[in-house]
Amino acid sequence: MEKSLLIKNITAVNPDGRIECDILIENGIISEMGKLEDTDAEIIDGAGLVAMPGLFDMHVHFRDPGYTHKEDILTGARSALAGGFTGVMCMPNTNPPIDNAGTIEYIRSKARNSGVDVIPVGCVTKGMSGEELCNYDEFVRMGVRAISDDGKPIKNAELLRQALELSRENGLLVCSHCEDLDIIAGGIINKGKVSTALGVKGMDRASEDSITAREIAIAAAEDARIHICHVSTRGSIELIRDAKARGVKVSCETCPHYFIFTDEKLLSRDADYRMNPPLREEADRRAVMEAVLDGTVDCIVTDHAPHAKEEKTDFVKAPNGVVGLETSLAATLTSLYHTGKLTLERVAQLMSANPRRLLGIPEERIEVGARANLCIFNPNEEWVVIPEKLCSKSKNTVFKGEKLKGKVKYTISDGAVRYISE
Repeated sequence: MEKSLLIKNITAVNPDGRIECDILIENGIISEMGKLEDTDAEIIDGAGLVAMPGLFDMHVHFRDPGYTHKEDILTGARSALAGGFTGVMCMPNTNPPIDNAGTIEYIRSKARNSGVDVIPVGCVTKGMSGEELCNYDEFVRMGVRAISDDGKPIKNAELLRQALELSRENGLLVCSHCEDLDIIAGGIINKGKVSTALGVKGMDRASEDSITAREIAIAAAEDARIHICHVSTRGSIELIRDAKARGVKVSCETCPHYFIFTDEKLLSRDADYRMNPPLREEADRRAVMEAVLDGTVDCIVTDHAPHAKEEKTDFVKAPNGVVGLETSLAATLTSLYHTGKLTLERVAQLMSANPRRLLGIPEERIEVGARANLCIFNPNEEWVVIPEKLCSKSKNTVFKGEKLKGKVKYTISDGAVRYISE
């Protein structure tokens, strides 16, 4: 029998409220809450700390199989735990892509004892080639919850329509990376004053906006759900907000860097600030933040995209992507909670409850009888992001050198303490 765990004097926050209490965990389950007497259980002093249901990131890249020099399932899971995440959904642009039962089972098997629920995303099309739909029935049988060709937008609108049509029956959430590659045509950062100043080809916002509009139109016609990945432009935000008001079944996500930074970070010619979609301009940053605040954005994700250090040395040739699992909560607390824009309850909604709801996964809660999956953090602890101290195999963080306020202290998965901060 597992040793029980008693968390004393903690603030437990669910999306619908909070309570000051002690929490007793036995056999992986929250067995009691309230003012509890000390027992022979292992004790965590929760004074000054907050407990939230384990966070869930529905958009990560663990690079496994095929690119394990960047990240693998186990290092990705360790990074997730260090950020307070007990569940993630990993995108399919691996090698081979996640388009068959063998690759799905490989990922699930490798993640089994990691302490993190790692849910693979299946490809929309075989090999992410954009030519033939995958076997969605097989995906559903293996517990897949969503499909995407993330990183390779679905160019053929008819294939997208067919996938959305089928999704009404199989329940899979279609997640779209909205990008028109013909418009991008080799662009590497946002098209604007900064790209002009640096003399590099820019990525026009019309690329994201036009495909967002297409996805919404097709989903509306099919009365199907569509999820827009990593929204970064004010135009896409307006399209999504309008579509929701009209009753279209559209949801969306964004990342902390899109509501915190602008493309001025690129003036340093540092490829660690390059991602896709790119950092945009101040009007976009404000629009994305407002969309988080007013509920247009359903969840905050990371788009955790590790790359090896040597791959990020050349500003022009470097691949796009940044890591984010270990900084996401802290960045959100710093920019939205400590500025009075969001409550802790709303943070729990955006980073734990909503992604699970979208995927049809049972919501994690802090209540008697629930699985003991907890993110415990000090909301007021300040720390500076030092890339070399990250648990991820790769260190390409957009928050390097930034002072953040809010630090994960413990992550508990199924009652076991899987992460303790230094």
